[in-house]
Amino acid sequence: MKRGAFVIGIDFGTDSVRAVIADAADGEVVSVSVQHYPRWARGLYCEPNENRFRHHPLDYLETMQAAITEATARAGREVASRVRGIAADTTGSTPILTDKRGVPLALTPGFREDPDAMFLLWKDHTAVAQAERINQTARTWGGADFTKYEGGIYSSEWFWAKVLHVVETNPAVSQAAVSILELCDWIPAVLTGCEDLGKLKRSRCAAGHKAMWHAEFGGYPADEFLARLHPRLVEFKASLGQETFTSDIPFGTLSAEWAVKLGLPHDTLVAVGAFDAHMGAVGGNIKPHQLLKIMGTSSLDMVVAPRTRGPERLVPGICGQVDGSIIPGMMGYEAGQSAFGDVYAWFKRLLSWPLEALLPSQGGADPEARRVIGDALMDRILPELERAARELPLEDGSLLALDWMNGRRTPDANQRLKGALTGITLGTDAPRLYRALVEATAFGSRAIVERFRAEGVRLDSAIAIGGVARKSPFIMQTVADVMNMEISVCAGDQAVAVGAAMFAATAAGLYPRVEAAQEAMSPGTERTYRPDPARAHHYASLYPKYLELGGFVQRQLTRQDEAHP
Repeated sequence: MKRGAFVIGIDFGTDSVRAVIADAADGEVVSVSVQHYPRWARGLYCEPNENRFRHHPLDYLETMQAAITEATARAGREVASRVRGIAADTTGSTPILTDKRGVPLALTPGFREDPDAMFLLWKDHTAVAQAERINQTARTWGGADFTKYEGGIYSSEWFWAKVLHVVETNPAVSQAAVSILELCDWIPAVLTGCEDLGKLKRSRCAAGHKAMWHAEFGGYPADEFLARLHPRLVEFKASLGQETFTSDIPFGTLSAEWAVKLGLPHDTLVAVGAFDAHMGAVGGNIKPHQLLKIMGTSSLDMVVAPRTRGPERLVPGICGQVDGSIIPGMMGYEAGQSAFGDVYAWFKRLLSWPLEALLPSQGGADPEARRVIGDALMDRILPELERAARELPLEDGSLLALDWMNGRRTPDANQRLKGALTGITLGTDAPRLYRALVEATAFGSRAIVERFRAEGVRLDSAIAIGGVARKSPFIMQTVADVMNMEISVCAGDQAVAVGAAMFAATAAGLYPRVEAAQEAMSPGTERTYRPDPARAHHYASLYPKYLELGGFVQRQLTRQDEAHP
């Protein structure tokens, strides 16, 4: 295509939003802006001890505007005037209850400070009991099992479980609500000024992976099934429509209000939204039969495969399989780990406790000097652990860890599970514990690969994107050794937002298919990790011990739950 057109990818993460302006001809990133959510940064509306994590809608609106206007200012007026398309990816499932115009209840009188009227972030696990009821009902109600395309196990992280929790615990919010929107559906609606629920184009990615939408069911789960959970769910379903859309489709054009706010052309196309992992897979240049790992606070594992004739092959225990959720026209499979980088962050917090609790009260230096020293030492903890762990010899594997600190997402979602450490002695030091945690997250990655392969999904190689993939050679080499797979790391640190930009370019008509946008705009490969045969053999012998430990912990926790329901 001819040069001269630019597109914007907006990536709404857990802590911040980033806006990327890219040249649609080759994907070159022209400018970037990252804005952190101010209310989230202050810990508002969250209660970690209850696994409650909420985002106020204003955090998204304010930071989106700030990020795009800063990015366009850096790129220059000429570039801004030639922006042709915008696409947004978001975390998910991150739903919110809305009024009849699709306005989040937290933006309406009476609910502005009510956490249940806000977005329920992907990592919110307050709906564990509701998820269990959904699974039990799906197996016993006498009709279709609506979880079968969701891996056969519905998670507390997902759409209907979260909504059911709010409905059952907050009557005021439940009564005021008319509909439900995923964050990835709300953002395009805001940008285009859409306040008609009947005209809103809902994401195939979000509906298929998290809301049990499937063409076989004629859309969402049957009214009779939802009514057994709660009558309000039937009323909400009526507002969702039956059709869903892939993200190569335009949602609409930028509204006059937002065109002025952002300083962009009023005819800028806005694409249908999707989840960050799925657009990130496209940005990472995923191809059929490749596993793409997004390695951040959690991990998300994406696979695409050509559609086959005959009945759709079910893959149990994953986070869903949806036609077109990643690349339109192909089957998209999702899996992942509920904690990945979060495991290492937990260990860093554990080790840094004296710096945070004791250093501020020590005399001999002014408070600012103590703060600077503390920050510097905290920044060095993980790099020094990596250096020391890398130099350790391979050992017998008696020191083992489980990576379930935030529950288990795949295979076989179970958010009641917990992490574990075994084999600790008086000789166990911090680098050895750190290495055990890294190995645990790698074993969790292998478990996902083993499940796909066991169910007949071919995987030839892996691609990695995300902060962990680019910052930690030690972790990446360990994952390659444990999985015994070659892993290519995508160049650039904006793969997810660039993936959104690829969809923006396709929706704007600059490319006929997403694959063509990938071919032109992909940033390429930065580094490739190949498994070391000796280490791969060692980890192959250790992996069954990880599975054995996991089985023991799961049995113990299950017995506890049964004894104390």
